[in-house]
Amino acid sequence: MERDYTDKMKKKSLIDNISLQLATVFGVGLSPFMPGTAGCLVALIAFIFIGNPNHFLIFTIFSIIISFPTSSRAEKIYKIKDCKKIVIDDFSGMLITLLYVPKEVKYIIPTFFLFRMLDMIKIPPANKIEKIHGAVGIVGDDLVAGAYASFIIQVVILLLRIFP
Repeated sequence: MERDYTDKMKKKSLIDNISLQLATVFGVGLSPFMPGTAGCLVALIAFIFIGNPNHFLIFTIFSIIISFPTSSRAEKIYKIKDCKKIVIDDFSGMLITLLYVPKEVKYIIPTFFLFRMLDMIKIPPANKIEKIHGAVGIVGDDLVAGAYASFIIQVVILLLRIFP
């Protein structure tokens, strides 16, 4: 399988190769077991290692911006609608969820599972956005799930500060 992937990468243009690398979060999306969750775990690692909240915000915005063209191009290359190998959408949604979350295990673990749950159940309008063709459908539902999860976790954090 790895050889097939390497051979396919050699036949692509530089832009295609870069797009596939970014869309799969440097190959994480090629995981045979839960590639979307693997993409979220990489986002969690980035969150832990990027110390400054403003730098993390910039990193998140950059990820969101590049997720649209790279996922669109990757979908055309793979010729599969919302191909499971494309995980930059999960990665970006998880980054949104982690914005301004305290770097404490008691917040990080529930935040991770909250995003994964909301990403899977597709609360409206995520369920409608997911059906849109192209990058908007690939990325949009994850951004909505990330926004919902971020809102919920920030409310929980606020309530825990008010009522310790």
